[in-house]
Amino acid sequence: MTRGKQIVLAVHFPGVNNTTVWSDPSSGSQIDFASFAHVARTAERGLFDMFFLAEGLRLREQGGRIHDLDVMGRPDALTVLTALAAVTTHLGLAGTVNTTFNEPYDLARKVATLDHLSDGRAGWNVVTSSDAFTGENFRRGGFLEHSQRYERAAEFARAARTLWDSWPYDAVVADPDAGVFTREADPGAFDHRGGHFGIGGHFTVPRSPQGRPVIIQAGDSDEGRDFSAATADVVFTRHGTPRAGQAFYRDIKSRLGRFGRSPEELKVLPAATFVLGDSEADALERAEHIRHQQVSPQTAISLLEQVWNRDLSGYDPDGPLPADDPDPAADAIIKGRTRQHDDRLATARTWRAIAEERRLSIRELIIEVTGRQSFVGTPARVAEQIDRFVQADAADGFILVPHLVPHGLDEFVDGVVPLLQERGVFRTAYTASTLRGNLGLGPARARDQVSA
Repeated sequence: MTRGKQIVLAVHFPGVNNTTVWSDPSSGSQIDFASFAHVARTAERGLFDMFFLAEGLRLREQGGRIHDLDVMGRPDALTVLTALAAVTTHLGLAGTVNTTFNEPYDLARKVATLDHLSDGRAGWNVVTSSDAFTGENFRRGGFLEHSQRYERAAEFARAARTLWDSWPYDAVVADPDAGVFTREADPGAFDHRGGHFGIGGHFTVPRSPQGRPVIIQAGDSDEGRDFSAATADVVFTRHGTPRAGQAFYRDIKSRLGRFGRSPEELKVLPAATFVLGDSEADALERAEHIRHQQVSPQTAISLLEQVWNRDLSGYDPDGPLPADDPDPAADAIIKGRTRQHDDRLATARTWRAIAEERRLSIRELIIEVTGRQSFVGTPARVAEQIDRFVQADAADGFILVPHLVPHGLDEFVDGVVPLLQERGVFRTAYTASTLRGNLGLGPARARDQVSA
């Protein structure tokens, strides 16, 4: 048995994205509660730290039409997580909730309620949006400039912590006969004044078992990294190679000191997929088949259109890329989705170079360039890959994204988790009662500052 840094594992319920293989006969519902419950219970059986749900505030459109993957709808994350609290005992329950189209009091109250109902297992993924298309659902249009999104998010997080910290850490005992608090205190009293919010009153939800919910954030810009270093307990990252992962890990951990924090107070978790097989050859064959299921000919053209930013329906998915470059000044044809490519011209030139060098068709190229970090091999090989990645300080663990719902996580829990346990790098039982405790973050500190 080897021993090393303990690995954090979370599962992302994939929902509406290109990771999910909708056409597979084993694919189930993306919206029935039974699907959410099965994935969560499987993760808990595997002693995972956390179950994670994303958010969608408006159905995406491409070329003026509802995006194909949104036809199943997008249920509210916090409502689903609250229901899951009743069918799980130890698993952390984290959801994305937007800071642009919510208010601190209402959101803090809902997340604190989930934290209580789950006995201290709630997490909040703090995200931003300046998208006017999404804003139309809230009658706000483009009221928030893109440059202000982190400014508002940082203040939102400060306001939420002010609300959560408004109740003392020690229990306040009430006299049921007198109907008043028996010690000098004003529980729930809060006052926050800032550029985006000016609120004051009494917060209605007492402090939860873990002190406050776990804060999660993702952002790779310099501004986003500072926001994570100041605010987050967990940071998501797209850096999937060991070298890129180590560079991000060193950078984000080095920023914590500026905000009075230690490296142990932030967990770095890249997203990753996995494909298991009885042999290396079997796993590679399965992985290739899955990637072709994930990127159908229609999907390949759709994803290419997001870079070239125009209708490419007349192009052959098995043919070459367009000869001309995207028009960077044209309005985006896709709406309601986070922009995946900051510089379309640069992306198009990079993709063209890859396609020419390797003689790839449109579909072959999209399969190549849109894949997530993936672990492919026998269970023993995958366990070794994950362990090596974490021990090299390229991550603290992974958010696994199965390609099938609801049974896609089962084979990982049955095949890989026992091998990680044998290596001494993954728990054999839950040792804490809260998400913060199981992540090894320690108790939340009173009245700590949040800045960006």
